[in-house]
Amino acid sequence: MNPFDFICRSPTFKKQLEEMRPRLYKVAFSWCHAADIADDLVQDTVMKAIRNAHTLRDIQKMNSWLFTILANCWRDYLRQQKPTDDIDECIFTDDDTPEFAQERQNITDIVQQAVATLPQGQRQVLSLVDLEGFSYAEVAEIIGIPTGTVMSRLNRARKALAEQLLELKENFALSQSAQIRIVK
Repeated sequence: MNPFDFICRSPTFKKQLEEMRPRLYKVAFSWCHAADIADDLVQDTVMKAIRNAHTLRDIQKMNSWLFTILANCWRDYLRQQKPTDDIDECIFTDDDTPEFAQERQNITDIVQQAVATLPQGQRQVLSLVDLEGFSYAEVAEIIGIPTGTVMSRLNRARKALAEQLLELKENFALSQSAQIRIVK
């Protein structure tokens, strides 16, 4: 039996691979802002992981290994595509009142808008560190950049995001106050 058969038949490998799909999807979606593209990226990642399972030397490093594959799939996708406009078609459902759900959707849209305006490198680092909780060293390994660059991009991304969210909040407050009218 070759190492590939052993790893692929391993219940630990299969279980971890299946458990990682939602996390991979969340990061892929944060990078591309399109559900169908995120699905394709995750599917490609899983297929490549199964095909190249023999290259995984330590099952404890499977998370980093999978996110490295995802980052490579994302790079491959970007090489094949022309720049496109980001279109969010994310619909959230909730058991709460429609007003509460709409308010939460507005906040989500504002944050996604702000994140979408960040440069690609900053978006990648921000999503891996803040959404997925990877360490700087792990992110550096996944994306293939120095740790100092990860820290620098993350710092710039957080500052830019904070500034954009404050600006969007002020604009939103102004537009809301302009719409208020007295009805007798």
